Amino acid sequence: MDNSADSAVVAARNLSVYVPGLNRVVDGLDFSIEPGGMLALVGESGSGKTMAARAVLGLLPPPLKVTEDSSIRFHGHELVGATADILRKVRGRRIGMVFQEPMVSLNPSMTIGGQMAEGLKLHLKLSRGEIRDRCQAMLERIKIRDPARCLTAFPHEFSGGMRQRIMLASVMLLKPELLIADEPTTALDTLVQRDVLDLMRELTRENGTAVLLISHDLGMVSHYVRDVVVMHKGRAVERGRATEVLSAPKHDYTRQLVDALPRRSAGGARSTTAREPLVTIRDLVIEYPGRRTMFGKSEPKRAVDQVALSVRQGETLALVGGSGSGKTTLGRSIVGLVGITSGSIDFRGKPIEVGTGLLARLQRRDIQIIFQDPYSSLDPRQRIGDIVGEPLKLEPDMTAAARRERVLEVFGEVGLDRDFLTRLPHQLSGGQRQRVAIARAIVRRPAFLVADEPVSALDMTVQKQILKLIRDLQERYGFACLFVSHDLGAVEQVADRVAVMQDGKIVEVGERDDIFDRPKHDYTRRLLDAAMLLDRKFDGAKGAA
Repeated sequence: MDNSADSAVVAARNLSVYVPGLNRVVDGLDFSIEPGGMLALVGESGSGKTMAARAVLGLLPPPLKVTEDSSIRFHGHELVGATADILRKVRGRRIGMVFQEPMVSLNPSMTIGGQMAEGLKLHLKLSRGEIRDRCQAMLERIKIRDPARCLTAFPHEFSGGMRQRIMLASVMLLKPELLIADEPTTALDTLVQRDVLDLMRELTRENGTAVLLISHDLGMVSHYVRDVVVMHKGRAVERGRATEVLSAPKHDYTRQLVDALPRRSAGGARSTTAREPLVTIRDLVIEYPGRRTMFGKSEPKRAVDQVALSVRQGETLALVGGSGSGKTTLGRSIVGLVGITSGSIDFRGKPIEVGTGLLARLQRRDIQIIFQDPYSSLDPRQRIGDIVGEPLKLEPDMTAAARRERVLEVFGEVGLDRDFLTRLPHQLSGGQRQRVAIARAIVRRPAFLVADEPVSALDMTVQKQILKLIRDLQERYGFACLFVSHDLGAVEQVADRVAVMQDGKIVEVGERDDIFDRPKHDYTRRLLDAAMLLDRKFDGAKGAA
């Protein structure tokens, strides 16, 4: 991995990034990548890996700066201190970057074709017809349906996975010599994640492109990249072959990352067959009405199709499936956030009520939800103590002093100090915000909890803490949990039973170990094959060029 700077596409030496007057966010980082090679910078949020990658392109957000003694050589030419004109010629044409969130990096007001054409117009002397032909050919290459129509469509018309494929295609149109991919599959389901990564590997191999991959997921990296550099607080703490780092980590921080990789909980899943159902779903259908257009009204979309399911008292039933499978819609229907078209949902043997009646209020007290994105579900203007205590205002016999005592009790249960009472959501990390969301959901001691993708965008070590917290709270209070997730690693850690959902239908239900070890349905097998789980065979070398 210690390639000479002469043969490398990019070679960083003593790369340091700092904020004037404050500590360095990247400190003395060395790495190099040869033509066609792949290197991963691995670490949690705040480790400095993204800032190191942005430094290569000169895209550091102010006030961050690169130190004068840093060196970033691209094909032997120094980029540190390069003029804006030189960097403009390098960006896009010779060094491409795929950002973490394609909806943010794609302009929502421009067509896909217009955005794909930008780089070609800027860097190559091509006619409008040639540009259109190249864009359409690339969309065909990445298996986009109806590429001609795609060119005139807008980003919001595509799923997250499709947007990421389009972003990758746009970058690779110019056949860059170096591709920087910053968390290219975060929050994508396992099938789409594998699809995007396979596509990235194919496109870069065809062009001999070197790849710098940024990720917090060491398990995923091991499937695609041979060499890794593990970063912690701005410094490289370990480097080597991914398979060796996974099997025999040397640094304490690397051991923490490896220990946080998803593993099946010891002792097997709890048997819940003798327990009474708490929630029973029968023949459930949920349809969204068709949209009105200038040509009439489109057909309604059936998101949930004849689903029958039960969640037993005190158990965790995991609901898994790809994006658009209907799992989130099903979970939200149980808490009354989505209306049902037909069928029934019973809670403790009685139909779930909507509206403001007494039974509806009592049911809502006993059924709570943890949302996928804790930042958007927390009021940015409210103090954390008020957010967690707000559900208790519906308890008529509870005094203000009793509410405060309960809030402090729940803070202790989820691992938050009392100092957090007066903080605002933007002052918390992602993991801390998720703890607040959990505290708000359990403060009224519910009997049933819907956890909608509660760890999808968290670092591996934080994810492990949150999953353990949910499991410990369940053991303490005995609530049942519908755990909605596309992350089979997380499911493997917490689930007692698993239900697999595809295109609005439940295709398989069973005990956790049966689903993971003896799947019956083809779609379940595809999900498991796509999941990069630690206890399954992998060959890190196969990802290297």
